[in-house]
Amino acid sequence: MDLGLAGRACVVTGASSGIGRETALQLCAEGAKVLLVARGEERLAAVTGEAARAAEPARGAAAALALDVTAEDAGERMVAACEERFGSLDVLVNNAGAARWRDLDDVPDEDWRAQYELNVMAPLRAMRAAIPPMAERGWGRVVNVCSTAGKRPSAAMAEYSVAKAAELSLSRLFADRYAKTGVLVNAVAPGPVEAEMWMEPGGLLDQSMQISGAESRKEALAEAGSKRPIGRLAQPEEIAATIVFLCSERASYVAGAAWSVDGGTVQVII
Repeated sequence: MDLGLAGRACVVTGASSGIGRETALQLCAEGAKVLLVARGEERLAAVTGEAARAAEPARGAAAALALDVTAEDAGERMVAACEERFGSLDVLVNNAGAARWRDLDDVPDEDWRAQYELNVMAPLRAMRAAIPPMAERGWGRVVNVCSTAGKRPSAAMAEYSVAKAAELSLSRLFADRYAKTGVLVNAVAPGPVEAEMWMEPGGLLDQSMQISGAESRKEALAEAGSKRPIGRLAQPEEIAATIVFLCSERASYVAGAAWSVDGGTVQVII
């Protein structure tokens, strides 16, 4: 299936690992020109090299921008860097995120604020900068990577859940405002993904072991997977495939959606 992404200029945040990395690779494989954005320069450089190699057969391209997306001027800097490198910006994927497990009473005020900055203000600023030029050209795609926790709050990730619920609402507001201009804004809501946020030492898997009492990482992973109707955690490429579709010409009648990509975890049909 031709997704119509060849030559499209894209920005993907949180692109150095997990869902963001896989999204950048898949976009590049479709022939898109992708600006990968993340804070860690060394890992970002390595993934950008992977993306450039993935882009070669389809004549796509990859470039890197080391940036903290919570900076007040991050939106303008991403748009400017993409325009300088590729001439325009057609697709924005707001994916940067972080989470940890703990009790509601243990979350300090600064962490509530930090999650709001990362999951609400950062995508807000990025969309403010990116969407008006897209609207002038009559075509654009924005995908905000939210979470099942935004649809059904997780008691173990309170501040993350609240911020992701706000991001879902933010996505809908921008979708309603810009759909008639040809700029389609959507969200995806993944469940747990077998990627760095979960799997790295000290990540959510290790944190879940402390809460669940599991005796090994293998046991904790199996327990987490058993809570999904599909019976396992997602792989990052499975989430990325949905994101890339929503970025494409094929998603021409999808606007304001919040697609659950969670193996059936949140048992609602909306």
